[in-house]
Amino acid sequence: MPGPYVNPFHGDADLPKKVDVVVIGGGIIGCSTALELVERGFKVALCEKGGIGHEQSSRNWGWVRITRRDPREIPLMAEALRIWPWMNERTGRDVGYERAGIAFACATDKEFAEHERWLDNLKDYQIDSRMLSAKEVAQTFPGSKFPVKGALYTAADGRAEPQWAAPAIAEAARDRGAHVLTECAVRGIETQAGAVCGVVTERGEIACEQVVLAGGAWSSLFARNTGLRLPQLKVKNSVIRTKPLDGGPEAAIWSNGFSVRKRQDGGYTIADGFRNIVDIVPDSFRYMRDFLPAFGAEWRSLMLRVGGRFFDEARIPNRWSLDQASPFEYCRVLDPEPSFSLQDKALSNLRKAFPVFEKAEIAQRWAGAIDVTPDAIPVISGVDSIPGFYMATGFSGHGFGIGPAAGRLAAELVAGKPTVVDPKPFSFNRFTDGTKIEIISGF
Repeated sequence: MPGPYVNPFHGDADLPKKVDVVVIGGGIIGCSTALELVERGFKVALCEKGGIGHEQSSRNWGWVRITRRDPREIPLMAEALRIWPWMNERTGRDVGYERAGIAFACATDKEFAEHERWLDNLKDYQIDSRMLSAKEVAQTFPGSKFPVKGALYTAADGRAEPQWAAPAIAEAARDRGAHVLTECAVRGIETQAGAVCGVVTERGEIACEQVVLAGGAWSSLFARNTGLRLPQLKVKNSVIRTKPLDGGPEAAIWSNGFSVRKRQDGGYTIADGFRNIVDIVPDSFRYMRDFLPAFGAEWRSLMLRVGGRFFDEARIPNRWSLDQASPFEYCRVLDPEPSFSLQDKALSNLRKAFPVFEKAEIAQRWAGAIDVTPDAIPVISGVDSIPGFYMATGFSGHGFGIGPAAGRLAAELVAGKPTVVDPKPFSFNRFTDGTKIEIISGF
Protein backbone atom coordinates (compact mmCIF):
# COMPACT_ATOMS: atom_id res chain seq x y z
CA MET A 1 0.00 0.00 0.00
CA PRO A 2 1.67 3.27 -1.07
CA GLY A 3 -0.69 5.18 1.20
CA PRO A 4 0.08 6.24 4.77
CA TYR A 5 2.09 4.02 7.09
CA VAL A 6 -0.48 2.62 9.50
CA ASN A 7 0.62 1.18 12.83
CA PRO A 8 0.78 -2.58 12.26
CA PHE A 9 -2.00 -4.72 13.64
CA HIS A 10 -2.00 -8.51 13.52
CA GLY A 11 -5.45 -10.04 13.40
CA ASP A 12 -6.58 -13.13 15.28
CA ALA A 13 -5.89 -16.49 13.68
CA ASP A 14 -9.03 -18.29 14.84
CA LEU A 15 -12.61 -17.56 13.80
CA PRO A 16 -15.10 -17.65 16.68
CA LYS A 17 -18.12 -19.89 16.15
CA LYS A 18 -20.57 -17.60 17.91
CA VAL A 19 -20.65 -14.06 19.29
CA ASP A 20 -23.36 -11.58 20.20
CA VAL A 21 -22.42 -8.93 17.61
CA VAL A 22 -20.34 -8.90 14.42
CA VAL A 23 -18.97 -5.51 13.39
CA ILE A 24 -18.09 -5.25 9.69
CA GLY A 25 -15.27 -2.83 8.96
CA GLY A 26 -12.02 -2.03 10.75
CA GLY A 27 -11.94 1.75 10.39
CA ILE A 28 -12.28 4.10 13.33
CA ILE A 29 -16.08 3.77 13.34
CA GLY A 30 -16.06 -0.02 13.40
CA CYS A 31 -13.25 -0.18 15.96
CA SER A 32 -14.96 2.37 18.22
CA THR A 33 -18.24 0.46 17.98
CA ALA A 34 -16.50 -2.80 18.86
CA LEU A 35 -14.77 -1.23 21.86
CA GLU A 36 -17.99 0.29 23.15
CA LEU A 37 -19.84 -3.02 22.77
CA VAL A 38 -17.23 -5.17 24.46
CA GLU A 39 -17.02 -2.68 27.33
CA ARG A 40 -20.76 -3.23 27.78
CA GLY A 41 -20.27 -6.97 28.12
CA PHE A 42 -21.12 -8.09 24.57
CA LYS A 43 -19.16 -10.83 22.84
CA VAL A 44 -17.88 -9.15 19.69
CA ALA A 45 -16.14 -10.11 16.47
CA LEU A 46 -14.72 -7.29 14.35
CA CYS A 47 -14.15 -8.37 10.74
CA GLU A 48 -12.02 -6.34 8.33
CA LYS A 49 -11.40 -7.36 4.71
CA GLY A 50 -7.93 -5.77 4.70
CA GLY A 51 -5.97 -4.16 7.52
CA ILE A 52 -7.18 -2.13 10.49
CA GLY A 53 -7.50 1.53 9.53
CA HIS A 54 -6.00 1.11 6.06
CA GLU A 55 -8.60 3.07 4.12
CA GLN A 56 -10.04 6.53 4.86
CA SER A 57 -9.53 6.19 8.62
CA SER A 58 -5.78 6.58 8.09
CA ARG A 59 -5.98 8.91 5.06
CA ASN A 60 -7.98 11.82 6.48
CA TRP A 61 -6.62 15.12 7.77
CA GLY A 62 -6.63 14.06 11.43
CA TRP A 63 -8.86 16.93 12.56
CA VAL A 64 -10.98 16.58 15.70
CA ARG A 65 -13.39 19.46 15.26
CA ILE A 66 -16.80 20.71 16.18
CA THR A 67 -16.21 23.89 14.15
CA ARG A 68 -18.41 24.36 11.08
CA ARG A 69 -20.22 21.08 11.62
CA ASP A 70 -23.71 20.46 10.32
CA PRO A 71 -25.95 21.44 13.28
CA ARG A 72 -27.37 17.90 13.33
CA GLU A 73 -23.89 16.53 14.10
CA ILE A 74 -22.99 19.01 16.82
CA PRO A 75 -24.45 17.12 19.81
CA LEU A 76 -22.59 13.96 18.78
CA MET A 77 -19.37 15.86 18.14
CA ALA A 78 -19.65 17.55 21.53
CA GLU A 79 -19.66 14.05 23.02
CA ALA A 80 -16.61 13.16 20.93
CA LEU A 81 -14.74 16.16 22.35
CA ARG A 82 -15.41 14.73 25.81
CA ILE A 83 -14.13 11.29 24.80
CA TRP A 84 -10.93 12.10 22.90
CA PRO A 85 -8.86 13.52 25.82
CA TRP A 86 -9.12 10.14 27.58
CA MET A 87 -8.36 7.90 24.61
CA ASN A 88 -4.70 7.31 25.51
CA GLU A 89 -5.67 6.21 29.00
CA ARG A 90 -8.63 4.19 27.75
CA THR A 91 -6.73 2.31 25.07
CA GLY A 92 -3.37 2.13 26.81
CA ARG A 93 -1.80 3.50 23.64
CA ASP A 94 -0.93 6.85 22.09
CA VAL A 95 -3.51 8.10 19.60
CA GLY A 96 -1.72 11.43 19.15
CA TYR A 97 -4.55 13.58 20.47
CA GLU A 98 -3.88 17.23 21.27
CA ARG A 99 -6.32 20.09 21.84
CA ALA A 100 -4.40 22.52 19.66
CA GLY A 101 -7.22 24.60 18.12
CA ILE A 102 -8.61 24.93 14.59
CA ALA A 103 -9.30 28.10 12.62
CA PHE A 104 -11.42 28.68 9.51
CA ALA A 105 -10.13 31.72 7.66
CA CYS A 106 -12.59 34.27 6.27
CA ALA A 107 -11.45 35.99 3.09
CA THR A 108 -14.41 38.37 2.77
CA ASP A 109 -16.83 40.28 4.96
CA LYS A 110 -19.58 37.93 3.77
CA GLU A 111 -17.63 34.86 4.93
CA PHE A 112 -16.91 36.54 8.27
CA ALA A 113 -20.63 37.21 8.78
CA GLU A 114 -21.52 33.63 7.83
CA HIS A 115 -19.04 32.14 10.26
CA GLU A 116 -20.21 34.52 12.96
CA ARG A 117 -23.76 33.25 12.43
CA TRP A 118 -22.54 29.67 12.70
CA LEU A 119 -21.46 30.35 16.28
CA ASP A 120 -25.13 30.47 17.26
CA ASN A 121 -25.12 26.67 16.92
CA LEU A 122 -22.83 26.41 19.96
CA LYS A 123 -24.82 28.66 22.28
CA ASP A 124 -26.07 25.66 24.30
CA TYR A 125 -22.56 24.21 24.73
CA GLN A 126 -19.63 25.31 26.84
CA ILE A 127 -17.27 25.30 23.87
CA ASP A 128 -14.43 27.82 23.52
CA SER A 129 -15.16 29.12 20.02
CA ARG A 130 -15.07 32.74 18.81
CA MET A 131 -14.39 35.05 15.89
CA LEU A 132 -10.88 36.45 15.48
CA SER A 133 -10.15 39.79 13.87
CA ALA A 134 -7.48 40.01 11.18
CA LYS A 135 -5.07 41.31 13.83
CA GLU A 136 -5.88 38.40 16.15
CA VAL A 137 -5.35 35.92 13.29
CA ALA A 138 -1.87 37.34 12.79
CA GLN A 139 -1.19 36.99 16.54
CA THR A 140 -2.53 33.42 16.64
CA PHE A 141 -0.56 32.42 13.55
CA PRO A 142 2.81 34.20 13.75
CA GLY A 143 4.55 34.49 10.41
CA SER A 144 1.35 34.27 8.36
CA LYS A 145 1.16 36.59 5.36
CA PHE A 146 -2.21 35.93 3.75
CA PRO A 147 -4.87 38.65 3.76
CA VAL A 148 -7.97 37.72 5.77
CA LYS A 149 -10.92 39.52 7.30
CA GLY A 150 -10.71 37.24 10.30
CA ALA A 151 -11.35 33.64 11.28
CA LEU A 152 -13.67 31.38 13.21
CA TYR A 153 -11.40 29.85 15.86
CA THR A 154 -12.20 27.03 18.26
CA ALA A 155 -9.57 26.40 20.90
CA ALA A 156 -11.45 23.28 22.04
CA ASP A 157 -10.83 21.60 18.68
CA GLY A 158 -7.73 19.55 18.10
CA ARG A 159 -6.01 16.79 16.23
CA ALA A 160 -5.09 13.13 16.47
CA GLU A 161 -3.02 10.76 14.35
CA PRO A 162 -5.14 8.78 11.88
CA GLN A 163 -2.42 6.16 11.37
CA TRP A 164 -2.39 5.43 15.12
CA ALA A 165 -5.98 5.78 16.28
CA ALA A 166 -7.90 2.87 14.70
CA PRO A 167 -5.19 0.28 15.51
CA ALA A 168 -5.03 1.55 19.11
CA ILE A 169 -8.80 1.30 19.52
CA ALA A 170 -8.84 -2.17 17.94
CA GLU A 171 -6.10 -3.35 20.28
CA ALA A 172 -8.06 -1.98 23.25
CA ALA A 173 -11.16 -3.88 22.09
CA ARG A 174 -9.13 -7.07 21.83
CA ASP A 175 -7.62 -6.44 25.29
CA ARG A 176 -11.18 -6.55 26.62
CA GLY A 177 -12.07 -9.78 24.84
CA ALA A 178 -13.14 -8.88 21.30
CA HIS A 179 -12.10 -11.07 18.37
CA VAL A 180 -10.42 -8.87 15.75
CA LEU A 181 -10.06 -10.53 12.36
CA THR A 182 -8.11 -8.94 9.51
CA GLU A 183 -8.09 -10.13 5.89
CA CYS A 184 -11.45 -11.63 6.74
CA ALA A 185 -14.13 -10.20 4.46
CA VAL A 186 -17.77 -10.66 5.40
CA ARG A 187 -19.61 -11.86 2.31
CA GLY A 188 -23.08 -11.28 3.72
CA ILE A 189 -25.52 -11.78 6.55
CA GLU A 190 -27.71 -14.79 7.24
CA THR A 191 -31.25 -14.49 8.55
CA GLN A 192 -33.80 -16.73 10.22
CA ALA A 193 -37.45 -15.69 10.19
CA GLY A 194 -36.26 -12.40 8.69
CA ALA A 195 -33.89 -11.53 11.56
CA VAL A 196 -30.11 -11.69 11.70
CA CYS A 197 -28.72 -15.05 12.78
CA GLY A 198 -25.15 -14.86 11.56
CA VAL A 199 -22.65 -13.81 8.91
CA VAL A 200 -20.69 -15.68 6.29
CA THR A 201 -17.04 -14.66 6.05
CA GLU A 202 -14.41 -15.85 3.62
CA ARG A 203 -13.09 -18.04 6.46
CA GLY A 204 -16.44 -19.48 7.47
CA GLU A 205 -19.61 -18.68 9.39
CA ILE A 206 -20.04 -16.79 12.64
CA ALA A 207 -23.37 -17.11 14.44
CA CYS A 208 -24.65 -13.88 15.97
CA GLU A 209 -27.87 -12.01 16.70
CA GLN A 210 -26.75 -8.55 15.64
CA VAL A 211 -24.54 -7.06 12.92
CA VAL A 212 -23.19 -3.51 12.54
CA LEU A 213 -22.15 -2.47 9.04
CA ALA A 214 -19.32 0.08 9.32
CA GLY A 215 -17.85 -0.52 5.89
CA GLY A 216 -17.13 3.05 4.83
CA ALA A 217 -17.00 3.43 1.06
CA TRP A 218 -17.98 -0.24 0.62
CA SER A 219 -21.19 -0.07 2.63
CA SER A 220 -23.57 0.68 -0.25
CA LEU A 221 -22.34 -2.34 -2.21
CA PHE A 222 -22.68 -4.61 0.83
CA ALA A 223 -26.18 -3.28 1.53
CA ARG A 224 -27.21 -3.82 -2.10
CA ASN A 225 -26.39 -7.51 -1.89
CA THR A 226 -28.58 -7.64 1.21
CA GLY A 227 -31.50 -6.14 -0.70
CA LEU A 228 -31.15 -2.65 0.77
CA ARG A 229 -30.77 0.66 -1.04
CA LEU A 230 -28.18 2.89 0.66
CA PRO A 231 -27.50 6.06 -1.40
CA GLN A 232 -23.80 6.64 -1.07
CA LEU A 233 -21.03 7.85 -3.38
CA LYS A 234 -17.26 8.23 -3.13
CA VAL A 235 -15.32 11.50 -3.20
CA LYS A 236 -11.52 11.55 -3.51
CA ASN A 237 -9.37 13.85 -1.40
CA SER A 238 -5.59 14.04 -1.84
CA VAL A 239 -3.11 14.68 0.98
CA ILE A 240 0.56 15.57 1.40
CA ARG A 241 2.67 14.66 4.41
CA THR A 242 5.81 16.73 4.94
CA LYS A 243 8.98 15.97 6.80
CA PRO A 244 9.41 17.70 10.20
CA LEU A 245 9.48 21.49 9.89
CA ASP A 246 10.32 24.09 12.53
CA GLY A 247 8.39 27.34 12.81
CA GLY A 248 5.03 26.27 11.40
CA PRO A 249 1.65 26.85 13.06
CA GLU A 250 0.55 24.81 16.08
CA ALA A 251 -3.17 25.22 15.43
CA ALA A 252 -4.74 23.81 12.28
CA ILE A 253 -6.13 26.21 9.72
CA TRP A 254 -8.49 25.94 6.76
CA SER A 255 -8.87 28.33 3.87
CA ASN A 256 -10.26 28.04 0.35
CA GLY A 257 -6.77 27.41 -1.00
CA PHE A 258 -5.31 24.98 1.54
CA SER A 259 -5.73 23.19 4.84
CA VAL A 260 -2.86 22.35 7.17
CA ARG A 261 -2.36 20.72 10.54
CA LYS A 262 0.74 19.82 12.52
CA ARG A 263 1.60 16.17 13.06
CA GLN A 264 3.10 14.53 16.15
CA ASP A 265 6.42 14.01 14.34
CA GLY A 266 6.73 17.74 13.63
CA GLY A 267 5.70 17.42 10.00
CA TYR A 268 2.44 18.68 8.52
CA THR A 269 -0.59 17.23 6.75
CA ILE A 270 -1.59 19.48 3.81
CA ALA A 271 -4.54 19.29 1.44
CA ASP A 272 -6.70 21.47 -0.76
CA GLY A 273 -9.18 23.14 1.53
CA PHE A 274 -11.99 23.25 -0.99
CA ARG A 275 -11.79 20.96 -4.03
CA ASN A 276 -12.37 17.22 -4.28
CA ILE A 277 -12.54 14.84 -7.22
CA VAL A 278 -15.69 12.87 -7.98
CA ASP A 279 -15.32 10.02 -10.46
CA ILE A 280 -18.39 9.32 -12.56
CA VAL A 281 -19.22 5.65 -11.94
CA PRO A 282 -22.34 3.48 -12.32
CA ASP A 283 -23.50 4.48 -8.82
CA SER A 284 -23.49 8.12 -10.00
CA PHE A 285 -26.47 7.26 -12.19
CA ARG A 286 -28.02 4.86 -9.70
CA TYR A 287 -28.19 7.58 -7.04
CA MET A 288 -28.35 10.65 -9.28
CA ARG A 289 -31.76 11.78 -8.07
CA ASP A 290 -30.70 11.46 -4.42
CA PHE A 291 -27.60 13.59 -4.91
CA LEU A 292 -28.94 16.34 -7.18
CA PRO A 293 -29.66 18.74 -4.28
CA ALA A 294 -26.18 18.15 -2.85
CA PHE A 295 -24.57 18.74 -6.21
CA GLY A 296 -26.52 21.96 -6.59
CA ALA A 297 -25.21 23.16 -3.23
CA GLU A 298 -21.61 21.98 -3.58
CA TRP A 299 -20.83 22.00 -7.31
CA ARG A 300 -18.12 24.65 -6.99
CA SER A 301 -16.00 22.33 -4.85
CA LEU A 302 -16.53 19.14 -6.90
CA MET A 303 -14.36 18.22 -9.87
CA LEU A 304 -16.33 15.66 -11.90
CA ARG A 305 -14.21 13.24 -13.86
CA VAL A 306 -14.87 10.45 -16.35
CA GLY A 307 -12.15 7.82 -16.57
CA GLY A 308 -11.11 4.27 -15.91
CA ARG A 309 -12.81 4.14 -12.52
CA PHE A 310 -16.18 3.91 -14.30
CA PHE A 311 -15.19 0.64 -15.95
CA ASP A 312 -13.48 -0.67 -12.81
CA GLU A 313 -16.69 -0.31 -10.85
CA ALA A 314 -18.90 -1.47 -13.74
CA ARG A 315 -17.12 -4.83 -13.53
CA ILE A 316 -17.94 -5.25 -9.84
CA PRO A 317 -21.00 -7.51 -9.41
CA ASN A 318 -23.98 -6.07 -7.56
CA ARG A 319 -25.09 -9.46 -6.28
CA TRP A 320 -23.21 -12.61 -5.29
CA SER A 321 -24.00 -15.77 -3.40
CA LEU A 322 -22.45 -16.29 0.01
CA ASP A 323 -20.64 -19.45 -1.09
CA GLN A 324 -18.54 -17.54 -3.62
CA ALA A 325 -15.82 -14.93 -3.28
CA SER A 326 -17.19 -11.42 -2.78
CA PRO A 327 -15.85 -8.19 -4.34
CA PHE A 328 -14.30 -7.36 -0.97
CA GLU A 329 -11.87 -10.25 -1.37
CA TYR A 330 -10.55 -8.85 -4.66
CA CYS A 331 -9.81 -5.38 -3.30
CA ARG A 332 -8.38 -5.51 0.20
CA VAL A 333 -7.50 -1.79 0.34
CA LEU A 334 -9.09 1.02 -1.65
CA ASP A 335 -5.99 3.03 -2.52
CA PRO A 336 -6.80 5.72 -5.12
CA GLU A 337 -4.08 7.64 -6.91
CA PRO A 338 -3.67 11.17 -5.52
CA SER A 339 -4.11 14.30 -7.58
CA PHE A 340 -0.63 15.84 -7.78
CA SER A 341 -2.02 19.02 -9.31
CA LEU A 342 -4.39 19.67 -6.39
CA GLN A 343 -1.70 18.79 -3.88
CA ASP A 344 0.90 21.03 -5.48
CA LYS A 345 -1.55 23.92 -5.73
CA ALA A 346 -2.43 23.57 -2.06
CA LEU A 347 1.24 23.57 -1.09
CA SER A 348 1.87 26.62 -3.29
CA ASN A 349 -1.03 28.48 -1.65
CA LEU A 350 0.21 27.49 1.79
CA ARG A 351 3.70 28.80 1.01
CA LYS A 352 2.24 32.17 0.06
CA ALA A 353 0.30 32.30 3.33
CA PHE A 354 3.11 30.90 5.51
CA PRO A 355 6.55 31.52 3.97
CA VAL A 356 8.11 29.05 6.44
CA PHE A 357 6.69 26.25 4.25
CA GLU A 358 9.11 27.22 1.47
CA LYS A 359 11.45 24.91 3.39
CA ALA A 360 8.91 22.07 3.60
CA GLU A 361 9.95 18.77 2.04
CA ILE A 362 7.31 16.33 0.81
CA ALA A 363 7.66 12.95 2.53
CA GLN A 364 4.58 11.22 1.12
CA ARG A 365 1.48 11.66 -1.00
CA TRP A 366 -1.77 9.70 -0.84
CA ALA A 367 -5.49 9.89 -1.50
CA GLY A 368 -8.56 8.45 0.17
CA ALA A 369 -12.13 7.64 -0.79
CA ILE A 370 -14.64 9.52 1.36
CA ASP A 371 -18.03 7.85 1.76
CA VAL A 372 -20.70 10.53 1.31
CA THR A 373 -24.46 10.59 1.70
CA PRO A 374 -26.91 12.96 -0.03
CA ASP A 375 -27.21 15.17 3.08
CA ALA A 376 -23.57 14.80 4.15
CA ILE A 377 -24.39 13.31 7.56
CA PRO A 378 -24.00 9.66 8.50
CA VAL A 379 -26.36 6.76 8.88
CA ILE A 380 -26.19 5.45 12.46
CA SER A 381 -29.30 3.37 12.67
CA GLY A 382 -31.06 0.08 12.85
CA VAL A 383 -32.69 -1.31 9.71
CA ASP A 384 -36.37 -2.00 10.32
CA SER A 385 -36.71 -4.60 7.56
CA ILE A 386 -33.92 -6.77 9.00
CA PRO A 387 -34.12 -6.96 12.80
CA GLY A 388 -30.66 -7.12 14.29
CA PHE A 389 -28.97 -5.29 11.39
CA TYR A 390 -27.47 -1.84 12.01
CA MET A 391 -25.45 0.67 9.99
CA ALA A 392 -22.78 3.18 11.01
CA THR A 393 -21.53 4.61 7.73
CA GLY A 394 -21.63 7.53 5.30
CA PHE A 395 -19.65 9.96 7.46
CA SER A 396 -18.98 12.23 4.48
CA GLY A 397 -15.47 13.27 5.46
CA HIS A 398 -16.42 13.99 9.10
CA GLY A 399 -15.89 10.51 10.53
CA PHE A 400 -12.46 10.60 12.14
CA GLY A 401 -13.11 13.26 14.76
CA ILE A 402 -16.63 12.10 15.54
CA GLY A 403 -15.66 8.42 15.44
CA PRO A 404 -15.49 7.58 19.16
CA ALA A 405 -18.90 9.15 19.81
CA ALA A 406 -20.41 7.54 16.71
CA GLY A 407 -19.23 4.18 18.00
CA ARG A 408 -20.87 4.95 21.33
CA LEU A 409 -24.18 5.80 19.68
CA ALA A 410 -24.08 2.68 17.49
CA ALA A 411 -23.37 0.50 20.52
CA GLU A 412 -26.22 2.06 22.48
CA LEU A 413 -28.62 1.34 19.62
CA VAL A 414 -27.47 -2.26 19.49
CA ALA A 415 -27.81 -2.58 23.27
CA GLY A 416 -31.29 -1.05 23.22
CA LYS A 417 -30.20 1.50 25.83
CA PRO A 418 -30.88 5.25 26.09
CA THR A 419 -28.63 7.04 23.63
CA VAL A 420 -26.12 9.80 24.24
CA VAL A 421 -27.85 11.94 21.58
CA ASP A 422 -31.10 11.78 19.64
CA PRO A 423 -30.40 9.29 16.80
CA LYS A 424 -33.30 10.43 14.60
CA PRO A 425 -31.24 12.68 12.26
CA PHE A 426 -29.07 9.67 11.41
CA SER A 427 -31.92 7.26 10.67
CA PHE A 428 -31.63 4.98 7.65
CA ASN A 429 -35.35 5.53 7.08
CA ARG A 430 -34.84 9.22 6.27
CA PHE A 431 -34.11 8.28 2.67
CA THR A 432 -37.54 6.68 2.22
CA ASP A 433 -39.95 8.19 4.77
CA GLY A 434 -40.39 11.59 3.15
CA THR A 435 -37.82 13.42 5.26
CA LYS A 436 -36.42 16.41 3.38
CA ILE A 437 -32.86 15.52 2.43
CA GLU A 438 -30.71 18.64 2.53
CA ILE A 439 -27.24 19.84 3.35
CA ILE A 440 -27.36 22.25 6.30
CA SER A 441 -24.31 24.47 6.66
CA GLY A 442 -25.43 26.08 9.88
CA PHE A 443 -24.95 29.54 8.36
